[in-house]
Amino acid sequence: MTKLSDSDRDSLAALLEARSYDPFRLLGLHQADAGWCLRVLQPQASRVAVELAPGRWAELVRREDGGLFEWRGREAPPRPWRLRIDDVVGYDAYAFFPRPPADDLYLFNAGCLHQAWRTLGALPEIRDAVPGIVFRVWAPNAERVSVVGSFNRWDARVHQMATLGASGVWELFVPELATGALYRFELKLRGSGTVLRKSDPYARAFERRPATACRVTAPARHPWNDDEWMRARSARDWLHAPLTIYEMHAGSWMRHYDGSFYSYRELAARLVPYLCELGYTHVEFMPLMEHPLDESWGYQCVGFFAPSSRFGSADDLRFLIDALHQAGIGVILDWVPGHFPADDWALAHFDGTALYEHEDPRQKIHPDWGTHVFNYGRNEVRSFLLSSAHYWLSEFHVDALRVDAVASMIYLDYSRRPGEWTPNIHGGRENLEAIAFLRQLNTVVHAEFPGALTIAEESTAWPMVSRPVWLGGLGFSMKWNMGWMNDTLEYLRRDPVHRRFHHQQLTFGQLYAYSENFVLPLSHDETVHGKGSLLGKMPGDAWQRFANLRLLLAYQMTAPGKKLLFMGGEFGQPWEWRAGEELPWYLLQFPPHAGLQRLVRDLNRLYRDIPALHDLDFCSEGFQWIDCHDADQSVVSWLRRARDGSHVVVALNFTPLPRHGYRLGVPQAGTYVERLNSDAALYGGGNLGNGGRVQAGTREWMGQPASLELTLPPLAALVLLPD
Repeated sequence: MTKLSDSDRDSLAALLEARSYDPFRLLGLHQADAGWCLRVLQPQASRVAVELAPGRWAELVRREDGGLFEWRGREAPPRPWRLRIDDVVGYDAYAFFPRPPADDLYLFNAGCLHQAWRTLGALPEIRDAVPGIVFRVWAPNAERVSVVGSFNRWDARVHQMATLGASGVWELFVPELATGALYRFELKLRGSGTVLRKSDPYARAFERRPATACRVTAPARHPWNDDEWMRARSARDWLHAPLTIYEMHAGSWMRHYDGSFYSYRELAARLVPYLCELGYTHVEFMPLMEHPLDESWGYQCVGFFAPSSRFGSADDLRFLIDALHQAGIGVILDWVPGHFPADDWALAHFDGTALYEHEDPRQKIHPDWGTHVFNYGRNEVRSFLLSSAHYWLSEFHVDALRVDAVASMIYLDYSRRPGEWTPNIHGGRENLEAIAFLRQLNTVVHAEFPGALTIAEESTAWPMVSRPVWLGGLGFSMKWNMGWMNDTLEYLRRDPVHRRFHHQQLTFGQLYAYSENFVLPLSHDETVHGKGSLLGKMPGDAWQRFANLRLLLAYQMTAPGKKLLFMGGEFGQPWEWRAGEELPWYLLQFPPHAGLQRLVRDLNRLYRDIPALHDLDFCSEGFQWIDCHDADQSVVSWLRRARDGSHVVVALNFTPLPRHGYRLGVPQAGTYVERLNSDAALYGGGNLGNGGRVQAGTREWMGQPASLELTLPPLAALVLLPD
């Protein structure tokens, strides 16, 4: 072997022991004496040769040192040179020096890189006219990082990566690597020498569970056909537009007879016409990001840039979203920046240190889920999370992100007892770093994606969640109204004979209804963990339970706020949601279930088509009580208004007794059309009502200049429009 300096001998020892941070120092082509020296490390090879000219090969000499091969000559082989390793011919990875993207790395380290997925991960690239994959990973505390995979027999000595200075990022270009190849990063820890095999935090695809390797992906090939939708979205006045959301779990909405999942493309064929028929404006998918555990429903995500391989490829997901857009349906993705699972092959202790999470156990572990909490104070973690949001919005044309468990992010003492949390620098319980991150997230989304929305699942009274950052708010577009959901379901659970004693649960929400831009959710959280289905919560016999559920859904759709309903609720699934099987679609052969589904269809269309029911969802001017005091009869009534002055009358009877001759005050005399009666026989009700029309006279009542007399059906809602 060429005589080496002491420092080179140290580098050689590090290289052979797979602990080199600068493999290019010895591997590849180097000047030596009066000529050139080429070194190749291939421990599993028998023979290695280099191509000096087309068709002319020179053998490398194998040294004793762990598979190191060496060639010396007066003339250098052409760059980039090709090697023949045993019988396989290809370019040498160490013929391609690292190319640090200096500006991107600066922004990444500053916490301001919004498209880090274009810089880190496994990226197709052409260098010196040779196609390949450049691998980059952030692991600042590792002694050595290698990319291992099916292409190098998972041997960490073959493709040791080079560190890119103080950025903490490592890089290696692997020429001619085909898409579809499996890979991981192997890290050797400084000091202990422990070796870790980790998935790529920026991987675009994974093996299907239970396997966990990453997969090299090709650039997107899907030809988008949603230009009209995207243009309209950017100009849409979402504050005053209808928004009805169908929340669904892709793995259990519908399955094949053998229990296998529908693919993204198969979902497009069944889901799009179903949502169009029911009149939904948006669908919200529970997390579609890669996750190893089915039972987590996607909320313990390991692939923040990878669609779940359970349902197909990234282009298959693009096909589904494109189909929904072409049908006029928006797409909301659940996104989970609040925590990540502690699997040792993923983000947890990525480089042997608490890199993405906190080191302090009082901030590190989420007590409810046993997961790790992101360290929002670390710049590179913010770049990671901001880039994940950007990725789904830009690469998949997603229309909104629903951010899960915001309360767990913004409170340091969330689900923690005294002594189990550490206060912020001011001694308070607010997570200042998480708050700053959420504001940065919302600023980026609203600035770079016109018309895109962010929705917070925030379960406390934190102020100004859905108010602009420049006013001191968190900057979300909307917030789930968890108080409305809890009060409403608690009220509906009660036997109607007792409801008059809890009337305030129907009326209290109006005291804060316009403090935020609220979504009224009837979500999956209310159909699991022993809570029963929506239908199962309702009291009474079978008829009363369906009537109560029809009343609940009509109440939701006519109250101020945007709407969300979890799948199965639209036809009255009798039992809790079971994530391991499809919805019980066979129930639609029975009239009560089919009638409930028809009601949901008509409610969606009514809400969508009548401006008074959606135009001022977020403004107090859009709502006026007619009577909120009739607790003895458990009746509430109100007006909904639009900016053009049009109005709708809503009356709800929460008892199983019909109310004949019930007088309501209304804004004008004349004919009112009974546009919806949840007791109609069409919906499975008793068909008690007002014959489709009611005449309002000039008798003043309840502060209104006119009034009418109604028959209020039992456990039912009426929606009346002036003719």
